Amino acid sequence: MNSQEALAFINRLLAENRKQVLNELEEKLFLGIWADQTYSQIVAQTHHSDQYVREAGANLCKKITEDLEIIVSKKNFKNPIEYRYQQYSVQVSPSQKPIAELTNPAEREESQSPYLSQQNHNPFMPQNGRIENPQQFFGREREIQWVFEVLNSGSSVALIGEEGMGKSSLLWVIYQQANNHLQSARQPVFLDLNDGVHNEDEFYMALCDKVGIPESKGYQLTRNLRDKRVLLAIDNLGKFTWDGFTRQVRDQLRGLAEGRDASLRLILAASEPLDKLFNDSQDNGKTSPLAGICQEENMKPWDEISARAFITSRLANNSVSFTEEEIIQLIQESGGHPRKLMQLCYRTYSRYVEGVQ
Repeated sequence: MNSQEALAFINRLLAENRKQVLNELEEKLFLGIWADQTYSQIVAQTHHSDQYVREAGANLCKKITEDLEIIVSKKNFKNPIEYRYQQYSVQVSPSQKPIAELTNPAEREESQSPYLSQQNHNPFMPQNGRIENPQQFFGREREIQWVFEVLNSGSSVALIGEEGMGKSSLLWVIYQQANNHLQSARQPVFLDLNDGVHNEDEFYMALCDKVGIPESKGYQLTRNLRDKRVLLAIDNLGKFTWDGFTRQVRDQLRGLAEGRDASLRLILAASEPLDKLFNDSQDNGKTSPLAGICQEENMKPWDEISARAFITSRLANNSVSFTEEEIIQLIQESGGHPRKLMQLCYRTYSRYVEGVQ
């Protein structure tokens, strides 16, 4: 078996045992170890330190050993997995095999029937919108680590990227994980400006309601937040450019977020860099308020390894598998854009289930 087949097999076993499938870094480690790469070679393919990758590699072997009872180490990785695969292939029934492994045409036709079991519901969901189910969120380990490093250093963060790049989903994950990763406790608050917020007054009303303080703005808001420590996640920040919003709200947010022990620490999601989005730098030469306090992270498309790992993880617990040619086409056509890849995979999966192919 090749590395991709082995990876798909391990993820399938994990899913069948109700264990978390391998994340983006773990899959890169898996493929690297399978290819007999050194840790130094694997590190070159990631944004992590040598020590971090070595610890993650040891944890990967421990995870496979403990969760699947396949005793592996970096020096003895392939043989135990291949042996387990041979055992599994004998035990599994034809209807449970991935389509690519079925050689009998009748078996393939049955597996592609529209009356497949519930385990074959289309896993490439949701096709639009923010992912809030942690089991559906994929990858972005490097970005998550970086965001918390910045927040813990006393700065605020802005996630920048085009629509469908995963900003909102990552923002939600940071909000959900804040209590576990912030070194100094803060109250996580998530505010989506598309959720009924149409002007500054409604923004302040929503902010105060979420934090749990009397409705206020200006000095009174600063006073009400004096004893609060809040991590404020704001999604769809571009709405601040609409009529009904002025620079004043951004100035106040900056004032509340300045300093290591500030009342607010911000994590923002926007489609453009903040100095370009608000164009404040052209306003009498002043610095854009939010751009001046936020370190920006540009959300980029997935590389080929990440895109492959995403497809593998979503197909891990059902009887449909994509051909290598299909996977290559999906990655090339999507350009690694998460939403586009999700939508293309959804259509490809649907063709299998509907028996069109």
